[in-house]
Amino acid sequence: MSVVTSVSECSVHNCSFNHEGCTAVAITVSGSEEHASCATFIDTSISGGLPKMLAHVGACQRSECSYNHDLLCGAPAVKVGPGADAADCLTYTHA
Repeated sequence: MSVVTSVSECSVHNCSFNHEGCTAVAITVSGSEEHASCATFIDTSISGGLPKMLAHVGACQRSECSYNHDLLCGAPAVKVGPGADAADCLTYTHA
């Protein structure tokens, strides 16, 4: 895989990395088999990340996801939003 997957949308308003888009350099997707969560989510009053940065998926621990190839995300783009956890990977699809 030679292309990294971008985080195209984040609707988690209380994440320190979400400033009109995800400003983390990369996120990690974790969670359980029923859903995939954004392990990079941080709920603090401190603003984190880089200005004008669009995050990518650095690692995906959900090996049962249909987009997961060698623990990397192969989806065209990833959306993060509230779900079973405060911040879930909404693109997750169980294979």
